[in-house]
Amino acid sequence: MTCNLTPIFFTLQEHIHEVNTGTMERPLEATRMENTTSACVLMERKTHVKMNRKQVMLAKLRKSCSCTPQKLKNFLMDFLPVLRWLPKYKCKEYIWGDVMSGLVIGIILVPQAIAYSLLAGLKPIYSLYTSFFANIIYFLMGTSRHVSVGIFSLISLMVGQVVDRELLLAGFDLNDDASPVLGDGSLQNDTQSNTTAFNLTIAGMNAECGKECYAIGIATALTFVAGVYQVLMGIFRLGFISMYLSEAVLDGFATGASLTILTAQVKYLIGIKIPRSQGHGMLVITWINVFRNISQANICDVITSAICILVLVTAKELGDRYKHKLKFPLPTELVVIVVATLVSHYGKLNEVYASSVSGAIPTGFIPPKVPPFNLMLRVAVDALPLAIVSFVFTVSLSEMCAKKYAYSIKANQEMFAVGFCNIIPSFFHSFATSAALAKTLVKTSTGCQTQVSGVISAMVVLLVLLFLAPLFYSLQKCVLACIIIVSLRGALRKFRDVPSRYHVNKVDTFVWIVTMSASALISTEIGLLVGIVFSLLCIIVRTQRPRTALLGQIQDTNFYEDDLEYENLSSIPKVKIFRFEAPLYYANKDYFLKSLYRLTNLDPNLEVARRKKYEKKEKRHLKKGDHTTANGLGIGETTLQLVPKQTDFQALVVDCSSILFLDTTGINTLKEILKDYKDLNISVLLACCNPSVIDSLKRGGYFGKDFGSMQEMLFYSIHNAVQFAKDQKLPADCSV
Repeated sequence: MTCNLTPIFFTLQEHIHEVNTGTMERPLEATRMENTTSACVLMERKTHVKMNRKQVMLAKLRKSCSCTPQKLKNFLMDFLPVLRWLPKYKCKEYIWGDVMSGLVIGIILVPQAIAYSLLAGLKPIYSLYTSFFANIIYFLMGTSRHVSVGIFSLISLMVGQVVDRELLLAGFDLNDDASPVLGDGSLQNDTQSNTTAFNLTIAGMNAECGKECYAIGIATALTFVAGVYQVLMGIFRLGFISMYLSEAVLDGFATGASLTILTAQVKYLIGIKIPRSQGHGMLVITWINVFRNISQANICDVITSAICILVLVTAKELGDRYKHKLKFPLPTELVVIVVATLVSHYGKLNEVYASSVSGAIPTGFIPPKVPPFNLMLRVAVDALPLAIVSFVFTVSLSEMCAKKYAYSIKANQEMFAVGFCNIIPSFFHSFATSAALAKTLVKTSTGCQTQVSGVISAMVVLLVLLFLAPLFYSLQKCVLACIIIVSLRGALRKFRDVPSRYHVNKVDTFVWIVTMSASALISTEIGLLVGIVFSLLCIIVRTQRPRTALLGQIQDTNFYEDDLEYENLSSIPKVKIFRFEAPLYYANKDYFLKSLYRLTNLDPNLEVARRKKYEKKEKRHLKKGDHTTANGLGIGETTLQLVPKQTDFQALVVDCSSILFLDTTGINTLKEILKDYKDLNISVLLACCNPSVIDSLKRGGYFGKDFGSMQEMLFYSIHNAVQFAKDQKLPADCSV
């Protein structure tokens, strides 16, 4: 069908980038449209120059491998961002906020570090090492000005689960207290301590290693491997992996892990001794053991826990309510720890009531050691989710702060920073770290301007490491458990958000529930994997069964919408407009066809089969000399019966505006419906195709070899296609 008006060409101009290598031009194409003067306008595709990828890659490789003084300087400044911003540091403007926030975070870090050592299954001294080194390294390598990197509850839990598993496999009893630590980091065994020994090769030397030594060996090996993974991800630009961890997955994972953390602390709250559960279903098994041994609860620990939780929760609630009036958060945890330690020491709670205490915390630094390489293979798989979770939390918090305070971060450099925050400290008896939301929010609210505040926090931790650590000998473990549990308030409050989350998006709510349940009831690593897989499956299912609709015209306009969703839409005589709101690919091809046939009330395959069957009957009647058909009609009337009554259209317009891409199956599907409807004298017109879909159709031969019929098959808008269909003449041998 040709247009009865003189066609004109509408061409868009843009700059074409040229290279000196060979070029190849795409064939021109034209898309039919109408302008406001009712003239036919042909949109002509611009000519692109195809780059020679090999030479482009070689040019980039030469550029990246070249070494000049300026390039070396830029590399060093990119690798250590502190060299860029520290010389420009505005001391008078920034120093007060940085010092204030650094002191506050340092005061918070000390009790949290001691408390989170329970989660990691390690001695408090190692948590303090971790907090110290992480702040120093991130100060040198981080690009965020406000993120607080250090010990984090979820990361500590993941480390602790691996440590406990490997200790059990090595034959250690998790419920025995470890041997006391000497000043040089060696272990002193006695008949009442865990005497199991394990031969461990460290730095090429065979050493007999006790429980604590073996535990920190596992933790440092796990941390080192996780850091290597993060650095490799940075080198190969794999930061996009974080995109597959949606907000619902992360929230569900954090909430499920918080339930696991809470469960692990219950035995310390009430002072009972139960086996430390490992493996899948730890949460359920632990609660069963708690209720079985509830009669053995230590009254002193129960009373202390109740008082501490009451004080901590009250202080937190008051701090949240009056935070706009407070210049900095109340150091409630530190006050509770100091008071509880004094009461425990002078009240002799350990001797009189058998209340479990933290024990000796050595001062100074243990000599550095290379992480045991023979343990790295055992924890290589466990290090992968640890590396991903650590990176995702750090980058997401960095981006949040950068957006809030109008500056930019480099996600790839953040990967390097958090990677080296794990690799380097692993040589100094530290375990895995990450950015922590609670401390980051405190940091921003107390006037932090740069990572100088991180150095101040590290100095506070160093003061404790060198002088104050032994003062916490009498601190009850139930007090540390209370601090951990109260810190989970934010994650546990996510349960209150379920109704509003469900109202906003039901699918995200199910993703949250599945991830949370798997993380709590199975294990944190499996829960994270289940959440990612379930989230991706939800996306696949939504593209497999997307919304489909027949469109009607909005009165007195050139626009079309779903006639089931809007009132007062006009149907177009003899034209059906079908919309498919998803990419068309192998997984939803059948649904596309079923929806099309259902909404148009016509399956062309069944109709063709019906016609063939009818024609065979007619031929048999004619051979017998009967001039009436099987329906009792004359031969001249048979053509009226070839098309059923429901076939009330002569053109099908497919709205492709929501079809993002086509694969081979999708192209063949469109070619199939083009052929099937053509057999019924029904035209198939495509509208609103994006350039990538057009290219796919051209490569798949949808428009024929020379694209000659392309102008009559492809349209810029639905209205153009409808107008073209209205101008078509109905074939003489078909009645509709």
